[in-house]
Amino acid sequence: MQKSIHFFFKLLELLIVVCMVAMVIMVFGNVVLRYGFNSGIDISDEMSRYSFIWLTYIGAMVAMREKGHLGVDTLVKHLGIGGKKLCLFLSEALMLGCNVLFFVGTWKMHELQVTNVSPVVGLSMIWVYGIGYVVGSVMGIMNLNVLYRLLTGRLREDELVQVIETEGLADVEKQIREIKA
Repeated sequence: MQKSIHFFFKLLELLIVVCMVAMVIMVFGNVVLRYGFNSGIDISDEMSRYSFIWLTYIGAMVAMREKGHLGVDTLVKHLGIGGKKLCLFLSEALMLGCNVLFFVGTWKMHELQVTNVSPVVGLSMIWVYGIGYVVGSVMGIMNLNVLYRLLTGRLREDELVQVIETEGLADVEKQIREIKA
């Protein structure tokens, strides 16, 4: 199971790279064509925008798995185990609620987006905004996994704070502790 999850996220990382390369080629190519040859490719504006939307949401899923989202642990790291568990439960439950809202919102807008067609490419907009299904599902499953592990006691104490410190911040905090001692 872990191998298939790892493969899925590697595939997402590849998709991020493909979206980024496609955006660079389309935008740079269009700039060269407009300034150099007084022409351009109409679909490159729309497709680069759609690639950016997908890149952003796919990147959010990958960042969530790697615990790369911004977080503030100033209070949480000073709490006891019970407080850390409560804060983790509340944050995961709130994120799960947001992911459910995101999925349901995409579902409610589905009919409108299927019939809505992009002006230049003629692509059904569900191909653009349907990423809400993927993001809401994948991130919701990640939230459920953390909640399950928390409620069954399978989380280690160091996993209760879901923020990974940056290298520089850890060094600064170490120096502050040495100065105080």
